[in-house]
Amino acid sequence: MQAEPLPETRTGSSLGRLWEVFLVALRLGLTSFGGPIAHIGYYRDVYVVRRKWLDEKTFGDVVALCQVLPGPASSQVGMTIGMMRAGLLGGVAQWIGFTLPSAVALTLFAYGIASFDVADAGWLRGLKLVAVPVVAQAVWGMARALTPDKQRVTLAIVATIATLLLATAWGQVAIIAAAAVIGWRFLGADQAAAPARESAGPRRYMGATLIALTVLGVLLIGLPIARQFVSNHLLAQLDSFFRVGSLVFGGGHVVLPLLQHEVVPTGWVTTEQFLGGYGAAQAVPGPLFTFSAYLGAVMHPGPLAWLYGIATLVAVFLPGFLFVVARMPLWDLMRTHKDFQAAIRGVNAAVVGILLAALYDPIWTNAVKTPADFSLALALFGLLMFWRMPPWVVVVCAALGGAAIAYVGG
Repeated sequence: MQAEPLPETRTGSSLGRLWEVFLVALRLGLTSFGGPIAHIGYYRDVYVVRRKWLDEKTFGDVVALCQVLPGPASSQVGMTIGMMRAGLLGGVAQWIGFTLPSAVALTLFAYGIASFDVADAGWLRGLKLVAVPVVAQAVWGMARALTPDKQRVTLAIVATIATLLLATAWGQVAIIAAAAVIGWRFLGADQAAAPARESAGPRRYMGATLIALTVLGVLLIGLPIARQFVSNHLLAQLDSFFRVGSLVFGGGHVVLPLLQHEVVPTGWVTTEQFLGGYGAAQAVPGPLFTFSAYLGAVMHPGPLAWLYGIATLVAVFLPGFLFVVARMPLWDLMRTHKDFQAAIRGVNAAVVGILLAALYDPIWTNAVKTPADFSLALALFGLLMFWRMPPWVVVVCAALGGAAIAYVGG
């Protein structure tokens, strides 16, 4: 059966499609617990398996490209899929939908609900376990599609070992770069792939790419200079958050030490406020970068704190969005140039290995502590993998199961 044309080949961007992208992303934003690696699993289930907006190989290509971009990798995967579905505004709609729930929750937390201690809550324990079956399912599905031969299986295994031994963001970038070289030199072009076709992708996005690169350069250079000449706390904070968003690779927990270095030594946020917000961020779905909304609100207490939260939230996400737009012409190059395809085959195998390593550490090591934890994780895996339950049902079962385990003292 011939596959449906990929979304990036469709023209136009109707309001209905934008609304569709937003609503699907909003549901993901309400239910995607477990951090950036788990988010990729949720994306695969919704966008590839259920809605079939793109196929497994295209999804692997998107994940591979976003892994080597600065910014929140999982959010950038979502932005890219939104753009493929509904153009540039589709990327914005996807980001708003996916980010909104956790940003609102953490801003409310900054307004004063910090008196609720959720660190040891049983339901939170269950939500941490959701990531185990979600990532396990994603690893299994992506491995079947992206590592179909012994060469790529071997590359995935080596990438897993290297990721565990080089547990840094730069180590991950080095692994992906090495896998690209290995793929280019030894894996060859995918002979089973469909013949490359002419696409308007580069022409369609070239203007937006030039604008994105210009804005990125102006802000990276202009904000630090303006900060030196204008004594304004908000300007200094926007410069700090934009710089963090420009420098972090992989996203997620990697961004936390960078933010801590920017906001605590300067006195903008106390250590207690930072750690309290970090604890709250573990209890909400969606991207961990929304922690910046909490920090913005805490740094400017008062009725308008939410506006400052929006400002810092946009500042930390904006570089990642600009990087996604800037590399859109590369998308068609990847799908038409055989050497680039060969390199991406290697990168895709490495991504499977990186996901497998993440399944062990930090997901398994932080979530599965007792036999009761393992039992609940196994039950959730069965619901997700074999009973085909929607992710939100699995999330509810996880929260109830975690609360039950805590109640009986398991």
